[in-house]
Amino acid sequence: MKNYYEVLGLTANATLAEIKTTYRKMASQYHPDKNSASDAPAKFRQVQEAYEILSDPDKRKTYDENRRRSLLDSPIDTAHEIWQYYIDGILKQ
Repeated sequence: MKNYYEVLGLTANATLAEIKTTYRKMASQYHPDKNSASDAPAKFRQVQEAYEILSDPDKRKTYDENRRRSLLDSPIDTAHEIWQYYIDGILKQ
């Protein structure tokens, strides 16, 4: 499973405003019309895909749930993220 947060260089608790700001910056940086590097089009597509998922609340919720369930990318990091989310939720109450 792709880590869309990593693609944008964000954490899983990033706000929508942070996602939008980062997307605009990265899209401008990797846009094929502005960047002649051979890997720019591929990076631009990755950034677009990440933004498409993370900017839509329903898609982001589904993505986050699947990401937590899978534990395939990095079990230790995923477990840490789950516990951090849980603890943050308790502390906010």
